[in-house]
Amino acid sequence: MDANQSPRILIVEDDARLASLTKEYLEGNGFQVSVESDGTKAAERIDNEQPDLVILDVMLPGEDGLSICRKVKMDKDVPILMLTARTDDMDQVLGLEMGADDYVAKPVRPRVLLARIRALLRRAETQPSGHQETKTSDTPRLEFGNLVIDSAMREAWLKDESIDLTSAEFDLLWLLASNAGRVLTREEIFTALRGIEYDGQDRSIDVRVSRIRPKVGDDPMHPRRIKTVRSKGYLFVKEV
Repeated sequence: MDANQSPRILIVEDDARLASLTKEYLEGNGFQVSVESDGTKAAERIDNEQPDLVILDVMLPGEDGLSICRKVKMDKDVPILMLTARTDDMDQVLGLEMGADDYVAKPVRPRVLLARIRALLRRAETQPSGHQETKTSDTPRLEFGNLVIDSAMREAWLKDESIDLTSAEFDLLWLLASNAGRVLTREEIFTALRGIEYDGQDRSIDVRVSRIRPKVGDDPMHPRRIKTVRSKGYLFVKEV
């Protein structure tokens, strides 16, 4: 993104009134905004327009948001903010599994949406190092037995086999590994990766940890590498 250019956002939303109000609000806060209401056209528009961020509704005509998210994330790292039903945790979990970077529950509170957008854009601008106030390793490569994590390449390997990680999953893995031997609270993790305060209810960190565990050779039922510390957070174990 050009430093002198306003960030470009594509809203994929079939609720015309919500899309219009969101567009007006974001434009009033300095963003360039376009809208797409048809799910079948969304992936093509993202590919053609190359927006800096996509706000993607789960329920869409033509093709649902989860399918669009999975398709886009296969070959692009554009930040995707999912809009989900307030009462449906499964939407949130599936959205994160498809590679979404964050989610906001409907009805959308404008200030919350704006904070999440700015946090995602900051993180995208500062990669590969990420927006991390919590200590991270000065060494670009960390090795834990047969697990190797390289921050410069943003890749990880298990037994010399490349691990398939989303950008958000790598950020979390690197943060935990950089603090191996120390318990990181959800508040610390959330602030380090998102740049905003933890609200006590967001499940995205837990979902990502559950997805990372099997990828790094951990037993999801009895994890030894990334341990859950009850009422506190997560601990990356140096030696397993």
